Amino acid sequence: MLKSLLGYPPGMGGGPNESVVRKKLYEGAINISLKNNFPVMLKVTEELVGKWKSFPEAQHIPLCAHLLGLALKTVTQLGLGERFKDDAEIISFRKNHDAIWSEIGKGYMDGSLEKSSSRKTHYEKALSEMESMLLSVVKERRDQRKQTAFVDALLQSSLTERQVMEDCMVFTLAGCVITANLCIWALHFLSTSKEVQEKLHQELQDVLGSDPVSLDKIPQLRYCQQVLNETVRTAKLTPIAARLQEVEGKVDQHVIPKETLVIYALGVVLQDADTWSAPYRFDPDRFEEDSARKSFCLLGFSGNQTCPELRFAYTVATVLLSTLVRQLKLHQLKNQVAEVRSELVSTPKDETWITVNHRKS
Repeated sequence: MLKSLLGYPPGMGGGPNESVVRKKLYEGAINISLKNNFPVMLKVTEELVGKWKSFPEAQHIPLCAHLLGLALKTVTQLGLGERFKDDAEIISFRKNHDAIWSEIGKGYMDGSLEKSSSRKTHYEKALSEMESMLLSVVKERRDQRKQTAFVDALLQSSLTERQVMEDCMVFTLAGCVITANLCIWALHFLSTSKEVQEKLHQELQDVLGSDPVSLDKIPQLRYCQQVLNETVRTAKLTPIAARLQEVEGKVDQHVIPKETLVIYALGVVLQDADTWSAPYRFDPDRFEEDSARKSFCLLGFSGNQTCPELRFAYTVATVLLSTLVRQLKLHQLKNQVAEVRSELVSTPKDETWITVNHRKS
């Protein structure tokens, strides 16, 4: 969907089959970056948790600000390499990222971008600057012949530098926003439920003990997976999905022409009372039922059809929860209500705050 909104072709120039090949290359590159850079992700997370541990118990912690920072550091370093250990590079990246995403998330969807020449000029300038920066990264990594980051894996394929840049654009744009908001909503919902926190803490102790989480241990954290599934469902994390119809299709008597953008109203189904009992309640235990897991899978939120950026975000969020919940308890601020702003990815309308205190050994 994002590729379509950016005006990038889905394949490699040779038809629908090549779109499938390019999608597999993209997903494989994400998996390689996670495998090669897991210690980087762990280090960035431990730095954030260490910062929170140093705060006085009454200090209000801004989830949106801190977790967007976590997502930016993780996605850029795993996606584009060690150049983005430099805070100045991340600040520059964020400026254009925010300008592009604010219009992708709203301006394209409601048509308002086309009605404002100043906004469109600002968006096109940010997009051009981001493309230039990403192309410079692509050329730099090709010359260095490194093989650790997302971009490096793509460079091992037959994709052109332009195509590698496009895939880096999609991964860094969507990866940052989805990762940040999955983490924000997960910690927000955990702060509202002492019971869920304690159940998650017990699983983390049972599976990990005092060891850091590792990539091979993540599949054993089944309740953590349920917490993240329920976060996606309750927050309607991706309220819509879309796909460019690559060939002419048909639904009943309705013809869908080739190259039509088809929108799926996932947010409606995620809180449909016929599918989910007490649909507005945060209840990770619902995913102990086969029927809930099947419904979630059919919507494309688990299994082979999962959005690759969401799969990446689940890994980052699991590392965050595994590190944080074993050391700190989360508390919701009194009278705080987190309202949802639904665009391509659901975000809180305003900053969301929590407080923390240390767990006793």
